[in-house]
Amino acid sequence: MTTAKSKKSDANFEETLWDTANKLRGSVESSEYKHVVLSLIFLKFISDKFEEKRQALIDGGLQEFVDQVEFYMQDNVFYLPEEARWSYIQKNMKQDDIAVKIDTALHTVEKNNPSLKGALPENYFSRLGLVTSKLASLIDTINNIDTAASECDMTEEDLVGRVYEYFLGKFAASEGKGGGEFYTPKSVVALIAEMIEPFKGKIYDPCCGSGGMFVQSLKFIDSHKGNRKNIAIYGQEYTNTTYKLAKMNLAVRGISGNLGEVAGDTFFKDQHEDLKADYIMANPPFNQKQWRGDKELLDDHRWDGFDVPPTGNANYAWIMHMISKLSENGTAGFVLANGSMSSNTSGEGAIRQKIIEKDLVDCMIALPGQLFYTTQIPVCLWFITKNKKEDTERGYRNRQGETLFIDAREMGTMVSRVHKELTTDDIAEIARTYHAWRNTPGHSALEAEPLEPYEDKAGYSKAATLDDIKANDFVLTPGRYVGAAEVEDDGIPFEVKMKELSQTLYSQMEQAETLDKAIRQNLEVLGYGE
Repeated sequence: MTTAKSKKSDANFEETLWDTANKLRGSVESSEYKHVVLSLIFLKFISDKFEEKRQALIDGGLQEFVDQVEFYMQDNVFYLPEEARWSYIQKNMKQDDIAVKIDTALHTVEKNNPSLKGALPENYFSRLGLVTSKLASLIDTINNIDTAASECDMTEEDLVGRVYEYFLGKFAASEGKGGGEFYTPKSVVALIAEMIEPFKGKIYDPCCGSGGMFVQSLKFIDSHKGNRKNIAIYGQEYTNTTYKLAKMNLAVRGISGNLGEVAGDTFFKDQHEDLKADYIMANPPFNQKQWRGDKELLDDHRWDGFDVPPTGNANYAWIMHMISKLSENGTAGFVLANGSMSSNTSGEGAIRQKIIEKDLVDCMIALPGQLFYTTQIPVCLWFITKNKKEDTERGYRNRQGETLFIDAREMGTMVSRVHKELTTDDIAEIARTYHAWRNTPGHSALEAEPLEPYEDKAGYSKAATLDDIKANDFVLTPGRYVGAAEVEDDGIPFEVKMKELSQTLYSQMEQAETLDKAIRQNLEVLGYGE
């Protein structure tokens, strides 16, 4: 199996590939060239896997079976006719009709592999009118993906998946608001996964974008030495181009999943109507307006037991949709705008009150700002569960009538002038806090070490009762509950501190007076005296 060289060389490769892709600017919009780059990366990867399997058949004395599709499918390898192979594309990359050849290759791959139905762009490269020399340069750069091979423990799936993830993040950053249609920051997705621990069962994302939640679920399972065969993936995506990105993103990582037959609106074309998921992970569109007409979806079963969500904001429609999809012991973790925690607009407060009174809210987290490429508005994480009763199998204690609030607004590290990320330590601390509260005392569940007993921490976390929440008018903003952080006593008497502060203040006042005189004198010299 091909492995990756080092983090440094991988990063250099990713940056080189990004720089090459950027040369397409001017001939194609950035919102388009992600499909160019990711389609070519995908084609290169599946071709490498095909060639590896083909050579193994030859080396094993099975020459006569090299064109038998079944011998590839049994190892989850896509069979590729000659015109769909990367070697064919590379050999013809300087030809004027290279765009047509790429489109033909992608069409052939999809036609011969039913699992990729609807995943690949159709006649895409031909329509873009790309400059042949720029496209050839990009193909040449992508061809060097194997130069990152060596002794390190990173499979081809890991490597290509990482390049995919790198590009999705870069595209999201470069496209600004539009990037949010397909990308949720990696640290936020990682936090949701660490919180709900999607280890076994059905995982669902009703607005899956490019599939980042699924990828992180698999990473979580791998990091905890679990078995990928113990989970099943279900998802849906509204935007057709993003739906294709998701299918390709899963394919390059060897992940199979049911994303529906086509792209479609989750509210109006639910392709998993009978699904009951054990885990839901999602980042729905924030404050989505006019998501339904005034007379539409009034009697939908998803609102049973609550109220019809308003037309002007879909936040609570998404919440109720996810509640309706949860299994008897299911848990959902999802991102929403902060307004969802306190809004009373158009009946949202009444819906939230019913959700709380049904004891469905397990945990609320206020996140720091600047985590998202797509918006500067503050966001939060909701964790909903159908069952807070004691669960000895999973090591959960009885949490009925309780909700945990965590204020993580002071966490995170700036990684650029405008962008912040939660660190690995931040994610671990938040997850440990939640697990210590949720789990039976001393029970570590999937944690590496036994958990410390949970205790409220002023300014950070608070285990509140339903009565506490009722007293706060059913508002779920963590700041209402965690209070102010305790100020550590430095042992210096108040009188001493006050004397020192007063001396500093008097000194600064004298300096200010001196500066005022100097400014007046300069103004007089310039003829602007009083």
